[in-house]
Amino acid sequence: MSLDTDLIIDRRRLKRRLSFWRFAAIILLAAGLFAFFAQNAGFGPSHQHIARVWVSGVIVDDTRVQDMLDEIKEDENVSALILRIDSPGGTTTGSEALYEKIRDVAEVKPVVAVLGTVAASGGYIAAISADHIVARGNTITGSVGVLFQWAQMKELLGHIGIEMKEVKSSPLKAEPNPFSEPSREAIRATQAMIDASYDWFLGLVQERRGFDKARARELGDGRVYTGWQAKENGLIDAIGGEEEALAWLSAERQIDSELPVEDWEVREEPYELATFMGRAMGEAFSQAIAETTQKTLQTEGLTLDGLISVWHPDRR
Repeated sequence: MSLDTDLIIDRRRLKRRLSFWRFAAIILLAAGLFAFFAQNAGFGPSHQHIARVWVSGVIVDDTRVQDMLDEIKEDENVSALILRIDSPGGTTTGSEALYEKIRDVAEVKPVVAVLGTVAASGGYIAAISADHIVARGNTITGSVGVLFQWAQMKELLGHIGIEMKEVKSSPLKAEPNPFSEPSREAIRATQAMIDASYDWFLGLVQERRGFDKARARELGDGRVYTGWQAKENGLIDAIGGEEEALAWLSAERQIDSELPVEDWEVREEPYELATFMGRAMGEAFSQAIAETTQKTLQTEGLTLDGLISVWHPDRR
């Protein structure tokens, strides 16, 4: 076969290959656009349903969760909200923000909390934001209280010859700290801060569970309770799980028991469209270029422009 014939055949093959990759690029672009807009379309389903939100792990001031709860409140496709709580608590501010957002939802649609293995401290704050609380008999809950801890490292540093020095604007600045023994004034100031947060927590328990101040303080001494103990003391409403929560919604709030329960999840930060599509298109064209370049290098008699160092055999 002559060199000219080989060139014609190779060019036809190359043209077909490039046509394939143009078509593939169009398909990839369409798929990428669909994925991008689907990713940013919203948090939950578009049909009538009961929303399920999981509160798990350490609770922090997460604006993404708060935005999701705002959308649940406004979404006409959501008939009710089930909170699945499995959390030992978290920051006081995070628990406060979560409580307020759930109460906002409860103003317009019913909310039920279903407690898992543990729903204590900040996890219990999330629970009492609901209209009805269901827990397993062996759920660990309660732990009404506020904690502030710090490590005392002065003696440890002294063993390795390190002594911390400081200059500060006033005696209570950066107190308490791990590098020196706290003064009485620092302990009193810290205790006052803890007491203020604790009074706020007790106030929530008193309001949401219908206790008087003395009963709230009696139950809110920091201890944890099993689900059975919590039910006996009025800290929760029922023993059970999601099935019991759905039964309550149907019986007490006339929510259709046949409605599906759909998980709502926090939406991850979306890519910018240019970045999203750039990555997808870049990968596709890189593969196309690699394959066509490989074919060119294997073709007899074809030359490559630019500075290269490639050896290929002459098959004549």
